[in-house]
Amino acid sequence: MLKGMTTFFAGFAMLIGEASLRQVLWRMLGLLLAVMLALMVGVFFLADYLTALWMPEGDAWYWQVVSAVAWLLAVLMALLSGVVGFTALASAAIAPWLDELATRTERLLGKTSQENSSGWLEQSMSSLANSVRPLFGLLVLGIVALLFFWFPPLAAAIWTYASIRFLNFELFDTQASRAGLNFKDRKVYMKQHFWFWLGFGGTALVLMMVPLLNIFIIPAAVVALAQRG
Repeated sequence: MLKGMTTFFAGFAMLIGEASLRQVLWRMLGLLLAVMLALMVGVFFLADYLTALWMPEGDAWYWQVVSAVAWLLAVLMALLSGVVGFTALASAAIAPWLDELATRTERLLGKTSQENSSGWLEQSMSSLANSVRPLFGLLVLGIVALLFFWFPPLAAAIWTYASIRFLNFELFDTQASRAGLNFKDRKVYMKQHFWFWLGFGGTALVLMMVPLLNIFIIPAAVVALAQRG
């Protein structure tokens, strides 16, 4: 897990520290900010709905504690849902820039690297297509989480793991596509390095819950994975 965390932060540092990478970053920030603001509205309404669903009724002293826990879990699950939506939509929208980031990172490290020559629409649609099967896995785990709606801590834990898993597939998409890995190959690779990806995706997930900081996370992850090779 620690290796995944340090790899992510190394990528973040390189993204901010290298002028050639910052040039690409500035181009995509406006679009990332627009997607983030749109999804924040959805997160607000989802948190309100989950709070109403889970908030217990009663006048005993301990209901205040239970209500506070229910509220925190509702906000957490709404934020996780926002992260998932942001990652899928933003990754597709800025796919060509992410490929350029990976190319420049590899060249800075002295590696032979070739930029994707496909058009903007083709790369964006490819990114969306690569999200379908991970999204199906997310929905399956989401249904499992819903089955435990009566026990919010367990539901939140399942949804958190599901979000990390989906997030990792999205963050890995640029590098995996450049390497020609299909979904099965990606799944096997991530399973073989389970603890790395848990630390990497978990770190990204936590930082994505921070407004404004979250728009830097996808580019930072792409740089980090390009560094790792």
